[in-house]
Amino acid sequence: MRPTQAMLLTRHARERLVKRLAKRRKLERIYSELWAFLDRSRRIDVNERIVIFTDGRKSLVCAKLECERLSLEEIKERVSGISRAYECVFFDGRTARETAPGKFLEEIPDGTYCFYLNKEKKSLYLGSEEPLLVITIRPAKREERNLS
Repeated sequence: MRPTQAMLLTRHARERLVKRLAKRRKLERIYSELWAFLDRSRRIDVNERIVIFTDGRKSLVCAKLECERLSLEEIKERVSGISRAYECVFFDGRTARETAPGKFLEEIPDGTYCFYLNKEKKSLYLGSEEPLLVITIRPAKREERNLS
C-alpha cells in the first residue's frame, strides 16, 4: 500500500464526501473513506498550489497548505489554552477525531511534525508531510478518466 497524502477538509468538502463516499457524518468514517479513495487514486499536479486525485470516476480537488515543523512539546504549548473541540487529524497514524487538541496530543508519539492550526475553522493537523486542503469532490472530467 503506497502512502497517501495528508488532508484537511473544508465544510463544503466534508458535505460532498458524505454525499459521494462516506454516507455517514461521523468524522472517523469520513476520513476512513477518504484514505481508501486516496489509496486507489492517482495524483495530478495541476500547478504549484492545486492537486487533483482521481480514481477515474471521481476527482478530489485540493489546495496546498503551509505548515510549521515543530516538536511535540512546542505543539503542546501552542494548543495548551484550547479547551473546545477541534477536528484533529494525525496523518501518520491515520487518526481523525473531534476532540480537544490537548487530549488528542496525549496519544501522539514524541517527534517533530508538520503542524497546522486554524482556530477560526477549529482544525488541527499533525503529520510528517505538508497537508492539503480538500476543496471538493466531483465527477471526473474526461481527461481525468482517460489518464492511465
